Amino acid sequence: MKLVIMTKSTFFVEEDKILATLFEEGMDNLHLYKPNAEPMYSERLLSLLSEDFYKKITVHNHFYLKQEYNLAGIHLDTMTESLPSGYKGTFSRTCTDIEQLKELKKKTNYVFLKNIFDGIEAPQQKASFTLNQLEYAANKGLIDKKVYACGGMTLENIRFAKELGFGGVVICGDLWNKFDIHSETDFKELISHFNKIRKAIG
Repeated sequence: MKLVIMTKSTFFVEEDKILATLFEEGMDNLHLYKPNAEPMYSERLLSLLSEDFYKKITVHNHFYLKQEYNLAGIHLDTMTESLPSGYKGTFSRTCTDIEQLKELKKKTNYVFLKNIFDGIEAPQQKASFTLNQLEYAANKGLIDKKVYACGGMTLENIRFAKELGFGGVVICGDLWNKFDIHSETDFKELISHFNKIRKAIG
C-alpha cells in the first residue's frame, strides 16, 4: 500500500524543515497542494528543499513547476480538468464519483477517490459514500491498487482502506494536526505520528 502526504493548504514558517525531515524519515510521495497561493511561494518552498527530494514531489496547480524543478508529476484536482497541452509525464487525478473510476484509472497513473470520510483540514467537506457503496465498488474491482483513499484519512482508519483494497491512502489533516503552526517549533510529535502511519501502511 502506498502513502501520499498532502501539504497543508497554507504555507507556514517551519514547513521546509518539517518536509525535509519527513523525506529523511522515508516519505516518498508528497503532494504540494496550495490552492489559493501565488506560485512564487511554492517556488520559495521548493528552493529551500534539497534537489534530491524533487523527484518525490507532485504539484497541484502551477504546473510549470514540474518542468522547472524536475518534479515527479502533476495532479489534476477535478474529474474534468485537462492536462496541459503537450504534457507527457506522470499525472494523477481526484475523483468524486465511483462510477467514473473505471475510465479515469485507464488514463492516469493513480486516482484519489475523495471524501471517504469527513475532512479534517476542511471539515466542511463531508463523506460522499456509504460503506455499502464502497464495498460494492471494491467487489466490482473499481477500487484497486491504482485508487487511493482520500478525505479524512487517519492512522486509525488505514486498516479500513486496506480491507477495501485501496492501493494507497492520502494523509493530510491527521498529520498536520500534530503541530500547531502558531505556537510550536518542535515537530517531534508530527514525525512520530508519520512513522506510526508508515508502519500501519506496512
